[in-house]
Amino acid sequence: MNNEPNKLTEIFGEPISIYTRAQALDDGNLIDLTELASEAGWRFPVAVTAALWQVIQTIPKAHDYQDTRGRAWDVVCMAAFAARANRDSSRFSFELILHRERTRKKYVRLVADCGPGDHGEPVVTIGFPEDF
Repeated sequence: MNNEPNKLTEIFGEPISIYTRAQALDDGNLIDLTELASEAGWRFPVAVTAALWQVIQTIPKAHDYQDTRGRAWDVVCMAAFAARANRDSSRFSFELILHRERTRKKYVRLVADCGPGDHGEPVVTIGFPEDF
């Protein structure tokens, strides 16, 4: 165990509260898509924000041939393509077609963020820019 003082703790004191990724997954604020994402080539755990998951699940009547799994596949697959094009960045944005009710816009801008998980391991979170 490291007995060295933590510089941040010395400056700011002990954290008042900590909200972990595991808690966010349990609470439904993040939705785990790791299994599907691994099929798209991701090697790290992948989750989407609750706001993005709501849009993925809400299929417009005009596009009732779509399903939730296919729309989620599009998100993780397009994020994987964008990750390959942005290898030097831990956060990047990308666009994809994700039809939504009450809008004529076809393209949606999403952000993928690769950061440390609860134990310092790499994890990926995908969501709308305002989710971060």
